[in-house]
Formats: sequence, C-alpha cells, structure tokens
Amino acid sequence: MTINVAVLLAAVVAWRLRRRTEARSRFDERLTVVIVLALGVLIAPTPAGQGILNILGQLASGVTQASR
Repeated sequence: MTINVAVLLAAVVAWRLRRRTEARSRFDERLTVVIVLALGVLIAPTPAGQGILNILGQLASGVTQASR
C-alpha cells in the first residue's frame, strides 16, 4: 500500500483548519500556510490541479468582465 503525499497533506490541512482560530499561534498559522503551499505545488501539475486552475481563470475572467 502506498500513501499519496498530496492526499496525506490534504488530510493534515483539513485537520488543522478544523481547530478554533483563537487557539492558533503565529507559528501555527505559518506552518499551516507552508503545508497548504506544499499541497498546491504537489497538486498543480496533476489533471485535477489544471482543472482547478482553469476554473479559477474563468472565474477571474468573469469577474473582470462583469466589473467593466
């Protein structure tokens, strides 16, 4: 059985984000940001990451056109 690192990081992010905001220190917040960035780097080259990028690009384009 192999463990996909992206799935493991996604589980860690979900677990960390469930905690109450008031209980977090600055170090804890920075660690969460680093983990999320690492997850993004792992997901970006995959087909799912490309789909997310495409959806976000279309959303940004729609918002830009709506503001004109």
